[in-house]
Amino acid sequence: MATVKVPFEEVESLIEKKLIKAGVSAEHAAKVAQILIHADLRGVNSHGALRTEHYINRLEAGGINPKPEISFKPTGPVTGIVDGDDGFGHVIADKAMGHAIEMAKENGVGMVTAMNSSHCGALSYFVQEATKHNLIGIAMTHTDKIVVPFGGKEAFLGTNPIAYGVPAKSEKPFILDMATSNVALGKILQHKEEGKEIPLGWGVDEQGAPVTDPAKVVSLSPFGGPKGSGLSMIVDIFSGLLAGMAFGPHVNKMYDDLDKKRKLGHYFCAINPSFFTDQENFLTQMDAMIQEIREVPPAEGFASVLVPGEIEQRNEERNKETGVQIAATTYNYLKA
Repeated sequence: MATVKVPFEEVESLIEKKLIKAGVSAEHAAKVAQILIHADLRGVNSHGALRTEHYINRLEAGGINPKPEISFKPTGPVTGIVDGDDGFGHVIADKAMGHAIEMAKENGVGMVTAMNSSHCGALSYFVQEATKHNLIGIAMTHTDKIVVPFGGKEAFLGTNPIAYGVPAKSEKPFILDMATSNVALGKILQHKEEGKEIPLGWGVDEQGAPVTDPAKVVSLSPFGGPKGSGLSMIVDIFSGLLAGMAFGPHVNKMYDDLDKKRKLGHYFCAINPSFFTDQENFLTQMDAMIQEIREVPPAEGFASVLVPGEIEQRNEERNKETGVQIAATTYNYLKA
């Protein structure tokens, strides 16, 4: 499938206009577009502009509330709950992390769950927001079942991503954003859209056998066998059960039943290092850790040792100058 390179500002503007035309408020459309283009800039196209058409299809079917009344209820000095009123998860998650950040600044820690939400995009955006305030950020969200549990043949778990962001002094922040499956479903969809095969180990067919044709993928596999399977359950507990939402096979599907509200949950945490240690020393030590791990001699086949998020940060710097690479079909849809 053909791709095109487009200035990121143009893509962001096209997404925003498309959402406004579909009935989304200007404020919410701008936030959704900002988070989608964040993913494309980082080279994570599976969570970028590609998703716009699906969101609008769900909006038109009634599965997303275009004008939600999002509310925040503090439940303690460092805890609170955001009720998203079935709006865009990007906006809901942004508000939830914002409240966690404010509580962490004042009281050292902030933990916020979000309920009645929908797909919120790349978690890296939200933990990166925490690092801008010299805070550690943690984010989790669950998804509908698509991953087989370790030792199982049928899907039970979602891709259930988890992300951490840690600030540094002069280095870019440490950003770890990963699905608890081998890959996020969006990467399978992206390969399908672009007409590419997938590597073995990304997905399995109805019999639980690994496949390379993205069209034959029925379920995904957890990363690291029982470790990824167990961590996926943790994410479901924190972002699902702790938020009063569903888990695993009871989560409403993303690509089916577009008229149904997803009722997703998210979990966000911000931690203020200055409440635990000297902040300047912490940031300096993070610099040292990042720099020293890069100095580890690379194994055969590797040019150097990288830290989590470094490839995406390099992509972002380059793509801000040269433009983002998106599927031609996505670009044509946005312009139509």
